[in-house]
Amino acid sequence: SVQLWSDYLNVHLHPKSVYVIRQYMHDGDCGCLEAFGQGESLLQDPGCVEELEDRLHFYVEECDYLQGFQVLCDLHNGFSGVGAKVTELLCDEYSGKGILTWGLTPVTSTVGTVCLHLHILTVAFPPPQDSQKNFYRLMNTALGIVRLASHSSLFCPMSLSGSLGLK
Repeated sequence: SVQLWSDYLNVHLHPKSVYVIRQYMHDGDCGCLEAFGQGESLLQDPGCVEELEDRLHFYVEECDYLQGFQVLCDLHNGFSGVGAKVTELLCDEYSGKGILTWGLTPVTSTVGTVCLHLHILTVAFPPPQDSQKNFYRLMNTALGIVRLASHSSLFCPMSLSGSLGLK
């Protein structure tokens, strides 16, 4: 039975290439991974870091000549914190290797915003419940850009909109 988008994934991934964050699964006990600090704190756990390092070393040992890493990371949610800690770990352990980081942001929808048209000026007021989400999105993106860029050889933000997913 299909429950998640990944149920449609036809590519069979190696078990060592997938690390599931149990507490933030769709039916997990912590809810959504929506803040930078939540993601960053996941990699404060020594067990989590050890598991990640084991999986990383499994692939690094298979390389004849490791040139660097590519990191793809969401900027708008708590995965920006996870990505920041991962790039920091890569930078510390493999200091001579290149780290190319792609910061990804979704296209935001303007559905649900109330627009006020005044002659030439259009002002959009998001519904009150969206203002906290917009604040989290803005803070996660700002913190993610700063921290990911500081531990990467090259950081490239990517979005289909011109605003990095910010309203």
